[in-house]
Amino acid sequence: MAATTPPKSDVEKAATTARESGCDDKEAEENQTSSQGDQDELLVDWDGPDDPQNPLNWSMFWKWAVALLTSFGGLVTLMSGAMLAPALDSIGKDLNTSPDTTNMCLSIFVLAFAFGPMVLAPMTEIFGRRHVWIVCSAWYVIWNGVCGFATSQGLMLSARLLAGLGASAEFAVSNPVLGDTWRPEERGRSFAIATFIPLLGPAIGPILGGVITNSVGWRWLFWVLSIFDAILTISAIWLFPECYEQLLLHRKAIKLRKETGRAYHTRWDIHSQPLTQKLKRSVVRPVWMLVTQPIIQLVSLFLAYNFGTLYFVLTSFASIWITQYHQSVSASGLHYIALVIGSTIGAQLGAALTDRLWAYLKKRAGGETAPEYRIPLMIPGSIVIPISLFWFGWTAETMQKWIVVDIAAAVFNFGIIMSTHSQQQYVMEAYRGYMASATAASQFLRSIFAFAFPLFAPALFARLGYGWGHSVLAFVFLGLGLPSPFILWKFGAKLRAKGKPML
Repeated sequence: MAATTPPKSDVEKAATTARESGCDDKEAEENQTSSQGDQDELLVDWDGPDDPQNPLNWSMFWKWAVALLTSFGGLVTLMSGAMLAPALDSIGKDLNTSPDTTNMCLSIFVLAFAFGPMVLAPMTEIFGRRHVWIVCSAWYVIWNGVCGFATSQGLMLSARLLAGLGASAEFAVSNPVLGDTWRPEERGRSFAIATFIPLLGPAIGPILGGVITNSVGWRWLFWVLSIFDAILTISAIWLFPECYEQLLLHRKAIKLRKETGRAYHTRWDIHSQPLTQKLKRSVVRPVWMLVTQPIIQLVSLFLAYNFGTLYFVLTSFASIWITQYHQSVSASGLHYIALVIGSTIGAQLGAALTDRLWAYLKKRAGGETAPEYRIPLMIPGSIVIPISLFWFGWTAETMQKWIVVDIAAAVFNFGIIMSTHSQQQYVMEAYRGYMASATAASQFLRSIFAFAFPLFAPALFARLGYGWGHSVLAFVFLGLGLPSPFILWKFGAKLRAKGKPML
């Protein structure tokens, strides 16, 4: 595929127009040139391509420190939803709530993932990644701990919603941090690991949740997670330096202005706005991108169906072993290991292939790069996901040997990992200047689907059974998910060009 040139920014377009239009007034032209020269002299940038202050040039220690901190924060976020599953009956009895209300303890937490990043992601583009992550992590620690002290359904649901808003910062920060600190040609392995660790949460969460609930009671589910996340938050004070380029260069410009008294600025300060206007535009930007950017819309739909299907399968997973195979709750939890194995293989294989494929396509294009170079690895996932859904549903329906069902679950999670991390990298490459907002926009529908799919799963299984229930999802995926990589590969550049200018 021919490499594409990203659309010019408004500043570049204006510069091009000025060059082409010429200047009738010689004196004005000379003044403009002189002014431009002064402006360039005072323009703050990195001190060359090897500037150690540039996060792309950080040592591997600091790159991995930030990547792993945010990844384990994501693990806590997704475990916070999954760990409650084995404890719902106990929570319902202690709080005297109906099963539907108790299930809302799970759903309302996931629902917060949809709306939190839409505000928090643009905040990272103003205040930086570090401060937003630390503040929101501390917020999560507090409100998640409050859940453990809840004595009424009102307090439990309110605290879960507030904890979910804090936890949702992981979705606003983790991907942009990887884009800030890793170059495209080395981003594959870090991104694969950063995607893999959080997605272990839905797999190992129910196992740990069952053990903790049976050992010390359901309240300790919340307290254990808060303690672990508090350790991460405290560690971040020393191990999470700010990595957002615009903010770092802005600080550098401020320092130079104080030292010299001259009007040093960054290329983003030339048309600076009041903070209130920046906040307004930043908060609106993810919604604007979701409405006006065809690429965001297509990838959002694909990601949403991926995660909705994942949570749908997780909803049915434990009940299959308990109702179909008549296993105990503790024995059924061991089958989640199959999901862990599938995630591990998907992450490791994806890490090994994505950077090599990127380098190969870049070399073939004569050194030019394009976001579409991330697309080919979506294809294996798009193929195996519907196949594994048919396989999983019908082997469970007909009660085949347990290992056959577990292999299907592992293959399904393998496909989810492969397709998800490729989709997310594609969005990051396509919107480098607005990675946080683009990530939030693309993940909005994902969280809505993850919230909604488990709500209708029990009724669907009761009506159609496990075989046809999973087949319905597989058929929809064949029509929606399978064509998506090919559409992006062939028309991605054109779709990006059709997007309206950023706010």
